[in-house]
Amino acid sequence: MIKAAIFDMDGLLIDSEPMWTEAARSVMQKVNFEITDAIRIQSTGLSIKLFLDLCHQIQPWNTPSFEELETEILEKAHHDILARAEAMPGAVALVRELKKQGLKLAVASASHMELIEGVLKRLEIIDYFDTWHSGELEKHTKPHPAVYLTTAQKLGVLPGECIAFEDSHAGLRAAHAAGMITISVPAAEVFEDKKFDMAHYKIPSLEKYILSEMSGVPQSVIEN
Repeated sequence: MIKAAIFDMDGLLIDSEPMWTEAARSVMQKVNFEITDAIRIQSTGLSIKLFLDLCHQIQPWNTPSFEELETEILEKAHHDILARAEAMPGAVALVRELKKQGLKLAVASASHMELIEGVLKRLEIIDYFDTWHSGELEKHTKPHPAVYLTTAQKLGVLPGECIAFEDSHAGLRAAHAAGMITISVPAAEVFEDKKFDMAHYKIPSLEKYILSEMSGVPQSVIEN
């Protein structure tokens, strides 16, 4: 029986990926690193630490330090997201609908706790959520399943009693490894990429999920 729904945040609940990309591109100019579309797609869903690791493997630098770059990216992205990012299509309606159905709700994100809370307040949906958790508090973040396993524990449910909504492949791998029913919502530019086929269900947007009565996801997934 499904008892809970766990959401990723960036690019899933809120349209924040452009702000993350803008912040990263601006800051990474300090080390003459160009974030191409390929790198942007490859790094979607990763923590800033893992993003910087990836960039350093491609083109090493000495200074500024990882910590300095991370701080600058986080400060700029957090400011811009909380100032102007909007909900993804269908996100707020889905949160309300699943809560109405009696599911426990949570966010499991690679972002910091203060940003998660800030986003939920900005979207005016914080009261619908039972808890939220950041991969930054784990030894390993996405694609490791730790953030999802801890979130399920905080909800008081088993991983197999959860559905997980993810837009990135790193997040999908994390939720899948945690043993949850996975619903992948990839961006249009990567929707046909076969790496997302590991999800139990794949949909083009949360809006379609609502408008199509679970968009092909059996109602029994929620009720049984």
